[in-house]
Amino acid sequence: MAKDYYEILGLNKNASKDEIKKVFYKMAHKYHPDKKGGNEAKFKEMNEAYQVLSDDGKRSKYDQFGAGFENMGGFQGGQAPGWDFSGFSARGGQADGMEFDFGNLNDIFSDFFGGGMGGGRAQARRGRDISTEIQISFSDSVFGTERKVLITKTSKCASCGGSGAKDGTKMETCKHCNGQGKIREQKRTIFGNIASTKICEVCLGTGEVPKEACDKCKGKGVLRREEEISINIPAGIHDGEMVRMTGHGEAVSKGTAGDLYIKINVTVHPLFKREGNDLAMNLNLKLSDALLGTKYSVQTLDGDIEVTIPEGVTMNEILRVRGKGVPYGKGKRGDLLIKLHIKLPDKLSRKSREIIEELKKEGI
Repeated sequence: MAKDYYEILGLNKNASKDEIKKVFYKMAHKYHPDKKGGNEAKFKEMNEAYQVLSDDGKRSKYDQFGAGFENMGGFQGGQAPGWDFSGFSARGGQADGMEFDFGNLNDIFSDFFGGGMGGGRAQARRGRDISTEIQISFSDSVFGTERKVLITKTSKCASCGGSGAKDGTKMETCKHCNGQGKIREQKRTIFGNIASTKICEVCLGTGEVPKEACDKCKGKGVLRREEEISINIPAGIHDGEMVRMTGHGEAVSKGTAGDLYIKINVTVHPLFKREGNDLAMNLNLKLSDALLGTKYSVQTLDGDIEVTIPEGVTMNEILRVRGKGVPYGKGKRGDLLIKLHIKLPDKLSRKSREIIEELKKEGI
């Protein structure tokens, strides 16, 4: 059944736009779901009526087509045009092709349900996160290291320690908010007087201001400067990993600094590659050493060591040296994996050929 929008708002068809607006605001104040005794269904219905009757074009179509208006793709009753009651935020919307523009309702309901309500809780001030990147050696990525970087950013004033007060002077109670850190305001709206609380713009919520401002930062407590930061790079870090340093990002007055993110770029090693917590390397052997066995001096990240090559090793066989890999856990380390490559001679001497021929006869 078609709805009578005039009846819903208790108006006659000759009602002016001012009368429609006045009646709607009065009913909105009474039936809004957030009010004690409010009625969500009623509120949606009267809001639907107001969106049509407050717009000259839509009202003209409604007056012209009457009960047939809802069947012409223009509007269907019972659907609230763009209201989201989960947060009571007014937004423009559509209902089956008809657009709704809430106009100044955004301002009205943002005052009623937004910044003015909810106890005036202020969001904690926090500085911006920043990032940089550094290059480290393969060995430093395995064992960890400390690096220092110079970064130009907004930092806490070194002269006043972030208080904004001149050295030797004290803080005093903010006169603007009487030390409360918040300002309470009264606003006259169509719903009556609305009390709101906001953060004090003078002391930024602290309730204190410098008795005499710092000469360096002019009382802000922060200023843009070059700062040297020490970065502890943990053992076993991988190429491309990020180190996060809490509170080393951009600073803000009377708030918490953001974080600093450092991307670690690891230089490729000419000999070693990582395989999890193990280090892998290749070792080239002469054919005779592979057959007879021997000892080789092998480079590790801890220094050179001597490795025994058993006789009769095969191509691509892997020797494992315990505890020469990447540190992890509490006092643990991965292993060094040595992959053996047997180098065959490009050309045989007459004597070598004779020896091999004899081996061939013996089935070797």
